[in-house]
Amino acid sequence: MATYNSIGETYTSTRRPDPRIAARIHQSLGAAATVINVGAGAASYEPSHTVLAVEPSPVMIAQRPVGSARALEASAEAIPLADDSADAAMALLTVHHWSDLEAGIRELIRIARRRIVVFTFDPDINRRFWLLDEYLPEAAAIDDARAVAIDRLATLLGGARVETVPIPHDCTDGFLAAFWRRPEAYLDPQVRAGISMLAQSGDAILQPGLARLEADLSSGRWHQRHADLLDREELDAGYRLVVADLEHG
Repeated sequence: MATYNSIGETYTSTRRPDPRIAARIHQSLGAAATVINVGAGAASYEPSHTVLAVEPSPVMIAQRPVGSARALEASAEAIPLADDSADAAMALLTVHHWSDLEAGIRELIRIARRRIVVFTFDPDINRRFWLLDEYLPEAAAIDDARAVAIDRLATLLGGARVETVPIPHDCTDGFLAAFWRRPEAYLDPQVRAGISMLAQSGDAILQPGLARLEADLSSGRWHQRHADLLDREELDAGYRLVVADLEHG
């Protein structure tokens, strides 16, 4: 909670849901008529049939739009709801922030009747993203301890299918790899404030790498090195949907 109480104040200005990613998430929920969004933040990607949001940060809850699902201030690890409270539970770009992953997954399984949908990233692929690999490896190290391996997540869910979610070049949701073809965006402090890994790292850690990036953009070196990205419409940067159907559903 402390993370998003401190970095979440401008979250909605740079983290606008991307409709293409939204379509993938909503499709993965299948026929679920009721959904609980765990680690819900500012309501990004919540479908209209979301009946409750669970979010520990009051700063994030305060940014939820008028008309969005009722929010319960609670952590994923201890959700004060009855068993089988909704057809599906979803957790989007949140599991790597949980203090006790196993407890959080047990809670998802407990409150969902039929399906669990987790949108997350494969740390092995994400770590090779050019921003981290070439410019900000120190920032990447911050996430190393909390990143969740996809295989581990699928195992905790009792088995799951894993779907690749490629990121469009003009993605409107400013998470870490959203600007893979717009490198100048990472020089914007407001953009960095909406990316938890970078916001938590602090400028003292980031500035040497950002200075190298700025120099490479000015000289054209970045564009030469990454010419293969410039005509691409989308990129597999490691983002994944992990979908589990529950036996008791």
